[in-house]
Order: sequence, then C-alpha cells, then structure tokens
Amino acid sequence: MLLDLLHMKLNTYIDHTLLKPTATETDIIKLCKEAIDYNFFSVCVNSCYVSLAKQQLQNTSVKICTVVGFPLGAMSTKAKVFETQQAITDGTDEIDMVINIGFLKSKNFDAVWKDIEAVKTLIPNKTLKVIIETCYLDEFEIIKASELAIQSGADYIKTSTGFGAEGATFNDIRIMKSVITNCGTKIKASGGIRDLETAIQYIKLGVDRIGTSSGVKIIDELNNSM
Repeated sequence: MLLDLLHMKLNTYIDHTLLKPTATETDIIKLCKEAIDYNFFSVCVNSCYVSLAKQQLQNTSVKICTVVGFPLGAMSTKAKVFETQQAITDGTDEIDMVINIGFLKSKNFDAVWKDIEAVKTLIPNKTLKVIIETCYLDEFEIIKASELAIQSGADYIKTSTGFGAEGATFNDIRIMKSVITNCGTKIKASGGIRDLETAIQYIKLGVDRIGTSSGVKIIDELNNSM
C-alpha cells in the first residue's frame, strides 16, 4: 500500500538538487531536463544558475529553489538579503537559507531570528526553508533553532546543507517534529538521502520535502520495485 501511494507521489517530495561548486551550465540543463521528465517538485541550484533554470523550466510545473548564505550561513544579514533579492529578480520560487550557526552557539538568539526574518520579509508569498545544519548542533540547539525559525516565519525547517560533517538523521527529524507539533511549519530532510528505503523512512517520519541529488536513482528504484 505504501509503495502504491509513493509511486503516485514520491517524485513530488523531491527537490532535485545540484549544488556542488563544479556544476557547469550543461549540468544544470541536464538537471532541469531530469526534473521535467520525472516531474520532481523543484530543482535546487546555486543562485548564479536561477536565471538559467528559469529558462529551462518555463511552461512546466517544476519550481525553482535556490540557496542563500550557503553553505556556512556566516555572512552578514545584508548579504543574505541582497542575495535573496537578486534570486527573486532572476526567477526563484523558493529560498533555502542557512542560519548563522555561530550566533546560535553564542546564544545570540535575537541575531538568529532577525537574520531569518529579514529574508522572510522579502518573500512573504514565497516559500522559505531555513537550514539549521543539525550535524553541528546538540538536541537543545536543534530545538532552539527550530523554534527561532518558526518564530521568524519559516515555511520549512531543513536539516542540512549536505556540505557539513553529516547530513540528516532520523533522530534529527524526531526532534524537529516535536517542536512543530502545533504549527504549520514543515520539515525538509536533506544530506545523505541516496536510496529509496531511506527516502521512504523519512517520509514515514513526517517530512514534507526531500533534498537529494539522487532523485532519479530513487524513482528508478521505486519503478523497478513495482
């Protein structure tokens, strides 16, 4: 039953992702073609490629997602705001921004939420996913980062950049899920999700979006299992 359901919907959970620094224009064009062929929810690309992705995806249902403050989150709020504004101009539909992890660990919580809020203020009608980079956080910090993201208007809390010491874990999701019990904020799991079994497990835990560069492999696995 679960496989029947996922056969119809799994592709719509996936942000088809290519963020490596060596990605070429040809790679991005290929990514967009795959997203169209597999009807993924979105492509997730670095901000320099938003306009190219927009070109490739016109007249399709595939959304464009880009990253801001990526991958460290340690630049100024003004820089994140400028990058967001340019991405909007270039045609992005969604923003995945990295929190300032150092501010969080310094317990400068006002600076963390103001950083997030400044970006959300620019995109009140677009989706903001806030990357908290769980691999660097203890349980209290995951809870606090999730609370701050919710307070600042985040539409999603996202586990990881995929460039940290570790990607998503099932325990991270359980902790994040405990924080969002009574609000509309959703969860995106990313980092290390490379096969069908892992993707299904995250969906069973309650994530609403999966960031992965292995979307084609995952859907092919699903199709071959039917």
